Formats: sequence, C-alpha cells, structure tokens
Amino acid sequence: MSRFALLGLSPLVLAASVSAQATGAPTDQAAHQGHGMSTMPMPVPVPVPAPAPVDPHAGHDMQGMEGMTMPEPPITPAPVTAAVHAGATGPSGTDQEPGSASPPPIASDRPADRFYDPEAMAEAQATLLGEHGGMTFHKVLFNLAEYQARNGRDGYRWDASAWFGGDINRLAIKSEGEGSFGEPIDHGEVQALWSHAVDPYWNLQGGVRRDFGRGPDRTYAVLGIEGLAPYWFDLGASAYVSTKGDVLARIEGDIDQRITQKLIVQPRLEANFAAQDIPENAIGSGLSNLELGLRLRYEVAREFAPYVGVSWDRKFGDTARYARVAGEHVSSTSFVAGIRFWF
Repeated sequence: MSRFALLGLSPLVLAASVSAQATGAPTDQAAHQGHGMSTMPMPVPVPVPAPAPVDPHAGHDMQGMEGMTMPEPPITPAPVTAAVHAGATGPSGTDQEPGSASPPPIASDRPADRFYDPEAMAEAQATLLGEHGGMTFHKVLFNLAEYQARNGRDGYRWDASAWFGGDINRLAIKSEGEGSFGEPIDHGEVQALWSHAVDPYWNLQGGVRRDFGRGPDRTYAVLGIEGLAPYWFDLGASAYVSTKGDVLARIEGDIDQRITQKLIVQPRLEANFAAQDIPENAIGSGLSNLELGLRLRYEVAREFAPYVGVSWDRKFGDTARYARVAGEHVSSTSFVAGIRFWF
C-alpha cells in the first residue's frame, strides 16, 4: 500500500493539488487563508438509527410447540340491531297469541285522489282491504260417505263437517250417523258449534247437539277442542251434557299417511264414554264402544277421492249387555267403500 493511501489521500485529490501548484492556481487551503472560520456554523451530524435486532424466531410456527399457545385475538361482538333485539324479546309470526287488537288507522291521504274520482278510489281501497284481511271463508267436508257390508247386512254411514267464518271465529256444523238400507236410521246427530282459535293449530268449540234415530231424541250442550297435533294427527275431544243430565264424552282422531302423491292410507279411531247408564238409549257407563278403521283412498283430485277399507267396532260393559239383550252383535267387522270429497 502506498504512503498516500496511508495518509488517507485519494490519488485524484493529490493529482489536483499538484496541478494547481504547477499552474500557480490557489488551492482550497490557500483560497481560505486569512478567513476566520470560527464564526461559521459547523454541520450537525445526522444520527443514523441503529438497525432493529433480528428476531431469531421470525418465520417459525410456534403453535405446535408445547406451552407456546398464542393468544386468540379479541372478538368484537356484532352490533345488535333494533329489529333483532325486538324479535328476541317475544314471539313472532304464528308463535304469537291470537287476539283481536285493532288494526292500524286507514290512510286518508291518497295521492291518486288528485287525478281520479275520490269515490272510485275509496271503493277500490275498500275492495283491497277486504282481500287482505278480515275475509270470510268456508269449507264443506265429507270425510266418510260410504257403503258398509257387516254381519250379512248392507248399510251406510256418513261423517261430515262444515264451517264458515274468519281466522279466529267460525260457525261449525258437524253431523254423523249410520243405518241399514230399508230400515230407520240406527243413530244420527247434528251439532252446531261456535269455534274460536286459541292457538295457531287448536280451536275451542261450544254449542248444541241434537240426536235422532232409534230411542228417544236427546239435546246436549257441547264443549270441546279440536286441532292438529304434532306429526299431523287430526284430533278432537268433546264433552256432552243432555237436558236430562246425561253426561257423555268422545275422543276421535285420524291421520293421512301418503304412499304416493295420490294414494293415501287413513287410520281412524273413535271412542265413546258415558258417566252413567242410559237404558233408553242402550248406553252403559264407562267405555261404551270403540271403533278402529283403516281406509285406502285414491285422490283423483284433491277434492274427490274414492276409497275402500275395513272398520272394526266393539261394545263394552253395560252397552254390550244391552246389545246382547236386544239380540245384536257385540262386535262387528265391516268392509266399506265410499267417496271422500270437499268443496
């Protein structure tokens, strides 16, 4: 290494100094001779930040190491909107209790009245309101309308219901009975009931029932409930008190089991009870009779379905004793064929 490098002088700087001496040009040192440098501000050195220390574990996955579980980031709860909060404080939709609260006031500032006859617009609004609330409906259903062949005799049977009204209150009419062709009706009844919805699936019913057929006619006060139970069972239970003080009760139910969209099996059960013996009507106390049925129908249309099936009926207790005294069968099995229809 040359001595100039040892002195920290660059060869270019040295060459420039030699050239200046040779030409007589003043060097920087000579140019600044006689100048007072003590009053000139000296440049302040800018501090250079020290490099950050290198993390020796950078890029290493520490989650799998024992005892090195990383903390989970805090979870910020989502804001609860007013609608969600309102829905969480009570039931909604069909879970709400049925009631008769007044509807909101009808808007009276119809903009269309500026361009059309207000009377015509009022009539159109009345039609609109009638089609979107407070409407009346009706339905007539013959669940059973059938021919029966039992114990060597040809007979008939019907079980029908109808209702007319709105979503909460309705007038319900029910009728059922049976008999043999060419003979008086064995038993028949008609019920007129007021039906009130106490739940989206259940109706409380009350009214009167009138019996006719063999034996003295009877009139009963009726109190019952009917509706749709879980798994689509149609169930009904009623209690009857006659003008003579006779107390009866009935439980009935059925369910539609679809084999295909048109082929349906309907199991059916009906049980009748009495609180006391009623000899004039050949009814004994306790469980008076039980009926089990199984019918297979084919829906040509939803409203029209022919069917075939079998029905088994059995009398119990004193009711069976009354039947034996009258020379009747205590138990019978019937083969049935009929039509189920509604409109």
